Amino acid sequence: MKILIVENEIYLAQSIASKLTEVGYKCDIATTVQDALRDEKYDSILLSTNISGQNFYPVIEKHKSSIIILMISYISNDTVSNPIKAGASDYIQKPFMIEELVRKLKHLNDFDIIKRDNNTYKRYLKHIFESTNIPKFNSKIKFPAIIKTNSQKVADALVFDYCAKIKKSFTFISLTSSNTMEQIHKTEDDEIIYLTELQKLKKSEKTKLFSLIENKFAFISTTDLTESAPFFYIEVNDSNKILNHGEILSIDDYVKHTIINFQNKFPDTELSKKLGISRKSLWEKRKKYGLNKKK
Repeated sequence: MKILIVENEIYLAQSIASKLTEVGYKCDIATTVQDALRDEKYDSILLSTNISGQNFYPVIEKHKSSIIILMISYISNDTVSNPIKAGASDYIQKPFMIEELVRKLKHLNDFDIIKRDNNTYKRYLKHIFESTNIPKFNSKIKFPAIIKTNSQKVADALVFDYCAKIKKSFTFISLTSSNTMEQIHKTEDDEIIYLTELQKLKKSEKTKLFSLIENKFAFISTTDLTESAPFFYIEVNDSNKILNHGEILSIDDYVKHTIINFQNKFPDTELSKKLGISRKSLWEKRKKYGLNKKK
């Protein structure tokens, strides 16, 4: 981690830099706000809030993408509350142990990585689900709830959307895992859990599972549309279902999938040839499925 120490007490700055260097950090020192406005990129800024007669807010603005820890002599709105509102990450009060500073640096760095990863996953999931028609419910979901679906992606989208709307996270557990029951046992009573691939369990395993989750806030997805259990049911089907790993589609579903996903890539002559049908049959299929080719 590369750190800029902004402190006009040069001996204090050098002492902090020396101790941080000993534990593996690379440190630079700036004794003025102007010096701290350099264009160099830093992972973290250690910013003193009592640099005599100098406005330190430009440092926060300049390095707002970095972790900024305020080094303060006393707690007040001017030294803590207002700078944190402006973009600083945390503070540490002088005098402090270097071990406490290192702990804060590691914690904030880990948090920053998790936050960036989380944003990446959210963008990716939004991309994955953007073509999925997530169903709207007129009634309140009662738990446990079994989602019967012809597309695992639709069930996934439903759970992610539901939890996002109520602003709660959930724990994902695959029912094909070797320690499924142990994982469920470890969940809290008020925790939302999402269990997938119910259709792969034996009857005896389902009986044990249903007994275990009867008082849990659990979603359970299955692609077996004949599944029966003493729980609340949600049936969601994707009329534009695409090929998923391990899935076998009917001939009609396959033809529909191919037309939807490739009709704008290939001319009708080539597309009908690849499907092994005539252009007239292709036109009839479009009419049957209610599909319109984009012009």
